[in-house]
Amino acid sequence: MTPRLFALTLLAMLAFAGNSLLCRLALKHTAIDPATFVAIRIGSGALVLWLVLRLRRPARQFEGNWHGALTLLAYAVAFAYAYTQISAGTGALLLFASIQISMILYGLFIGERLSHTQALGIGLALAGLVILMLPSVTAPPLFHALLMIAAGVAWGAYSLLGRGAKDAASATAGNFIRATPVALLMFLLHASASHASYDAAGVAYAVASGAVTSGLGYVLWYAALKGLKVTQAATVQLSVPVLTAFGGTVFLDEPVTGILMAATVLILLGIALVVLVKKRAA
Repeated sequence: MTPRLFALTLLAMLAFAGNSLLCRLALKHTAIDPATFVAIRIGSGALVLWLVLRLRRPARQFEGNWHGALTLLAYAVAFAYAYTQISAGTGALLLFASIQISMILYGLFIGERLSHTQALGIGLALAGLVILMLPSVTAPPLFHALLMIAAGVAWGAYSLLGRGAKDAASATAGNFIRATPVALLMFLLHASASHASYDAAGVAYAVASGAVTSGLGYVLWYAALKGLKVTQAATVQLSVPVLTAFGGTVFLDEPVTGILMAATVLILLGIALVVLVKKRAA
């Protein structure tokens, strides 16, 4: 891996972890509400992606479609509402695990087959999720945990919908742009019911989440993907929950519990076994 590729990959992983940290920071320590956060995040992400793509290819039309846009919005909404009650590290672990597991299960549904080692990996990952969700003083609230799992499933579906795109960055820009008016409409309906709230810090975190860790983060990731093998791309993403948990401890004073550590090891080990072992032919 060249120094440039390493830097691109590291910055993209930090951006993905930063999304969880910024969302949790905004919803825990500022006055902003989830609907307002989502509208600002999607809108600022759309603006940055539009500017980047226009500077690169002024005459090109954006890819993407409404299915992708609505799936993207479903992920963002569930993600934000889940982070009102879940710690950054736990949320990232639930999100990452549900993304990977949902995509693996889809592969099984369309006829792919797992080796014995991969089947063991799936079992370990599911066991980690069960441990994390078991009732205890440190367990995340069930409803909000299920919201984060739903966010992961939505992002997995978004990824699968985008597999046929000729240009992933252009498709993501198009989907963000399409999702923006829907997110704004949701915000207006939310505000009309007198539920909207925000402050300068919350707005700043939402803009950073959309413009930097989403918009620029995806640009960095797509640039890195050009030099990564599929297994490398899948493996480096294992670092995101770990980076998020570390960031939650440093920036949000969130404890890393024994249950979270055990669940993290099982989930990441299980998913690593699946993505690093070649699938058997259907």
